[in-house]
Amino acid sequence: MATPERARDVVIVEAVRTPVGRRNGSLAGVHPAELLSTALSALIARSGIDPGEVEQVVGGCVSQVGEQSFNITRTAWLSAGLPLTTAATSVDTQCGSSQQATGLAYSLIASGVVDTAVACGVEAMSRVPIGSNSSRRLGLGVPIPSSYFENYEFTSQFEGAERIAERWEITRDDTDRLGLSSQERAATARAEGRFEPQIVPVVAPVLGEDGEPTGETVTLAHDEGIRDTSLERLSTLKPVARENGVHTAGNSSQISDGASALLMMTATRAEALDLKPRARVVDTCLVGVDPVLMLTGPIDATRRLLDRNGLGIGDIDTFEINEAFASVVLAWARELGADLDRTNPNGGAIALGHPLGATGGVLLTKALSELERTGGRFGLVSMCCGGGLGTGTLIERL
Repeated sequence: MATPERARDVVIVEAVRTPVGRRNGSLAGVHPAELLSTALSALIARSGIDPGEVEQVVGGCVSQVGEQSFNITRTAWLSAGLPLTTAATSVDTQCGSSQQATGLAYSLIASGVVDTAVACGVEAMSRVPIGSNSSRRLGLGVPIPSSYFENYEFTSQFEGAERIAERWEITRDDTDRLGLSSQERAATARAEGRFEPQIVPVVAPVLGEDGEPTGETVTLAHDEGIRDTSLERLSTLKPVARENGVHTAGNSSQISDGASALLMMTATRAEALDLKPRARVVDTCLVGVDPVLMLTGPIDATRRLLDRNGLGIGDIDTFEINEAFASVVLAWARELGADLDRTNPNGGAIALGHPLGATGGVLLTKALSELERTGGRFGLVSMCCGGGLGTGTLIERL
C-alpha cells in the first residue's frame, strides 16, 4: 500500500460553504450552477488570490442531469466570471463526490501536475431530485445490468442502514438519541455563531405557488434544516425502510440544497503568494467496501488513514462522519472506539441536511473551523457512499 509522500505538502488556504437549504426552501429558486458560482466567487474573494492562479477546479455532483449536466463545475466557474483558462472537471462518487473532488485536487497538486487547485461541490436537490439521472422516465435504461446480480445482492441505502443496525446491535432508541444530539448540537452552534465564518449568504429568488419567480428575493445566511425537537417527538415517527426498522426522517439525513468550495495549493506556492494556509492535507483515501451493507466505508477509510500515518483514534481532535443514517455513525464509533463527543460536535446531516455533491466540502469546512475554534490539531472527515465506498481526508491545523 502506498505511503503518502511529503515532498510537496498540500495546504488549504480557504474554505467556504453556502447555507444548507431545506428541500423546497429558500434556495429552491437558485440554479445549481449559480449556487456553486456563489461559493466559488466568495472563495476567491475571501482568499485574496488572483483567480488566474487557479489551474484546475474539481467539483462533485451526483445527479448530473438537466441543470446539473454539461460539466456543472466548468459552467459555475464561468458563470462567476472567473478566468476561462482555468480547467474544470465534474466527478460523481455518490455522496462523497466533493470529498473525492478534494482528494483529486490534492493528488493533482501533490504529484506536481498543478500548484493551485479548487475543490468544490453542489447539489440542488429541490430542482434535480435524487436519482434523476437514472430515472426510468428518461427512457435510457437502468444503471444496474443483470450480471451485477450474479455477484451481489442489490440493496437500497435504507436497507443497508438497517442491516448495519442489526450487525452492530443498534436500537431505535440509539438512533433517535443520535438524531436529537445532532439537532441540539447544531442549534447550539448556530446560536453561538460558529457557522457564520464558514457561510456565504445566498441571494435567492422567491418562488410563488406555481413554482415561478415572484420578482422578489430573499437572502439566506443560515442553515434551514435545524429543528426544535425532543426524544419523545422523535419516537413517534414512522420507520422509512422497514415496518420495524430503526431509521426515520428524524434520525436520517435531510434532502437539501447547497454548495461548498476549498482553495488548495502547495505550501511553497502559498508562501510565494503571501497567503496564510489554514491547514495541511495530511492524507486522503477512497476505499471500496461491501456494496450490500454499502455504508460501512467510514470504518475502513478511518483505519486506512490512521494506519498509514501512524496515528491512533485518540490522536484525532475532531471527526466529521456524515450522518447519512444514524446507524452509520454509531457503527463506526463502536467498531473503532471513537469518542462521540468529538464526532460531529456542531451537528451533522440529520440536523443541517445533506446536499449530496456538496456535503464533503461542507464537512471539511466544518472540521477546519472546529479545529480553529478549539485549538485542535488533527481533523478526520469520512463519508459513506452509494455502491459501497468510503471517502477519507486527514487534515492538520496550521
